[in-house]
Amino acid sequence: MKDTAEPVGYETLQPKLYAHLGQTHMMMANLGLAPTLSTLTELRVSQINQCAYCVNMHLAHAREVGVAQDKIDQLVVWREAQVFSDAERAVLAWAEAMTYLDRGVDFAPLRANLQHHFDDAEIAVITADVGMINLWNRVQRSKH
Repeated sequence: MKDTAEPVGYETLQPKLYAHLGQTHMMMANLGLAPTLSTLTELRVSQINQCAYCVNMHLAHAREVGVAQDKIDQLVVWREAQVFSDAERAVLAWAEAMTYLDRGVDFAPLRANLQHHFDDAEIAVITADVGMINLWNRVQRSKH
């Protein structure tokens, strides 16, 4: 057994697998997931997961796709900030619940809130987005 502190080069060792995972984001965009909403979601989840690499990447992307600076600045306190729409708040609450995975969370009211703003097909894409960024955060964190 080798004792090493070097990170595993996942993308180099399994390029097809990681390329397919990367294509998921293009597919979600093609299914209509708004880039501003996706980026806010991915940035918030990356903040929760404390993935500095991903936070920096999503900050840059948020600016590229036109997320308002006040939303970027206040994302960490979105519950108290007045700059987020009700739809964005529903997605952020869903994303946080799916990231923290607290056993006491009742997903039914969160899902009902989402359904006020999105149809079930859109919720499926939003859920995939949250799941994918959690995966990428864990991959990047494992390299530290």
